[in-house]
Amino acid sequence: MQGFEPSAAGPGSGARVPRMEWHVELLIALIAVLVIGLIVAAVVRTFVSVTTIHDYERGLRYQGGRLVGLAGTGAHVTIRPFSEMRLLDVRPAIVPVDGQEILTADGVTAKISLSARYVVGDAVAAVTRDADFRRTLYLLLQLALRDAVAGRSIEEVLAARRELGPEVREACAARLAELGVELLEVEVRDVMLPAELRRAYAGVVAARKEGQVSLERARAETAALRSLANTGHMLDENPGLLQLRILQQLGDSSGSTVVYGVPEPGAGPKRRAMPEPGAVSDRGAVAERGAVPKRGAVPKRGAVPKVAPAVGSSRRRGSRIGEEDAPA
Repeated sequence: MQGFEPSAAGPGSGARVPRMEWHVELLIALIAVLVIGLIVAAVVRTFVSVTTIHDYERGLRYQGGRLVGLAGTGAHVTIRPFSEMRLLDVRPAIVPVDGQEILTADGVTAKISLSARYVVGDAVAAVTRDADFRRTLYLLLQLALRDAVAGRSIEEVLAARRELGPEVREACAARLAELGVELLEVEVRDVMLPAELRRAYAGVVAARKEGQVSLERARAETAALRSLANTGHMLDENPGLLQLRILQQLGDSSGSTVVYGVPEPGAGPKRRAMPEPGAVSDRGAVAERGAVPKRGAVPKRGAVPKVAPAVGSSRRRGSRIGEEDAPA
């Protein structure tokens, strides 16, 4: 019995080998199917595309490089390179025109910017009649703005700022209609002037405002003077108003205020007028220059007061009388 070796494989080992081979073959088959699927998907993705068109878009269908028409909203399948779908957004949009320096009729350089709102009305014309209708729109707006500003002075440009937009729109409307583009509105955004001109206009505005302030101040002073004049006339016609006003002021004031000797309006101490020389008094007496009435004496009605002679003249007169009476 030498040379006899027992087999390493136990009972049932022959059945396990075919089962393991079957699993390997199944795994290989699945991997092959997966690879084939990926290859097919890549091929389909390369040559077949699905395009979804929204309601705010227009789809232009091409077959063999030729436009065959517009496609409606929804999903559309195209097979390249035999067919192609191109989308165009037709919603209203705004194109800004940056500030450009324009020379006015009076030689002033102004930097003016625009903003335009447009909408694509004919998608086929917008795509087939111009290589880039947006760039064409931008250039047409610039040229129309230059033509509108070049024929005006700087003052006319500032005064007609709101009229420049409609004028530019009318100038560009016919050319853009051929491209299937409709201009909805055009507005001027900014008008920038040189620094020297801005300072000059600021000085003009400041001078106008100062004039208005002076005018209003003069009107206020005139109204105040007119009110004072009316108040004076009212007090002259109604003297009691002053007392009522004083009482009202005393009632509104805080604290204790005492006012003594408030005269009535128009009332005051009466002074007796001195008679002028040679004037006739109310009693009929004639007052002469140099007459001195006696103390306590009451001149009678119709009596003419005597004039007392001067001291020097009486002495001279007395000396003359004495010389005449003296014996020779």
